[in-house]
Amino acid sequence: MELVIDRLSKQYNNKIAVDRLSLKLKSGVVGLLGANGAGKTTLMRMICGILKPTGGTITFNGMDVSEEMFRDALGYLPQDFGYYPNFTGKEFLLYMAALKGIERNAARKKCDVLLKTVGLDHAANKKIKTYSGGMKQRLGIAQAVLNDPKILILDEPTAGLDPKERVRFRNLIAELGKDAIVILSTHIVSDVEHIADRILLMKDGQFVFDGTLDDVGMDLEEFYMQHFEEDEEGEQYE
Repeated sequence: MELVIDRLSKQYNNKIAVDRLSLKLKSGVVGLLGANGAGKTTLMRMICGILKPTGGTITFNGMDVSEEMFRDALGYLPQDFGYYPNFTGKEFLLYMAALKGIERNAARKKCDVLLKTVGLDHAANKKIKTYSGGMKQRLGIAQAVLNDPKILILDEPTAGLDPKERVRFRNLIAELGKDAIVILSTHIVSDVEHIADRILLMKDGQFVFDGTLDDVGMDLEEFYMQHFEEDEEGEQYE
């Protein structure tokens, strides 16, 4: 299992959001850190096949990510994922399972397991419009892993989660990373520090660090701030 990014670029008018990136990833959890405007979200949207690159290629096991078959291997949680407020949590997951082509009986069992895993089994039959922000985020995490993805893209997945929920999330992602490529983008450095097998720091559309926590050689939060403190005001593209 291998994700290969080769000389990948994305330009918006005069803004280069992603600048000739090359990378190879295998199973494990990759923490993607960077200030607003670094290019993280643009990179992840290209990996998911949502955005078309200006240049370069992205392949998963030799298959271009624009191919329909890639969807079967992909799980994605964007920063603002869409949901239907009048659906219950379980109805929403069953609907997403149908879109992913999961057989109905298997989908019911999987939804029940995931609702329990993310701590929403008690609210499975309540409408999503009654959910708190953290509950909606947990539902988003559940829908992202419905199809047992081999590549999982998570953009700020712990936003709105309390410390106990983040621990539950980290345990889930660490388990998934044993058999999948997980790319986790977050501003919460401790989430990366606890579970990432590999850390990527992104700045101005390029990687300025690629290594393990041992390679950092110091407190990760301090290391991050040294690179990005001056950039935290953000830019138009993420």
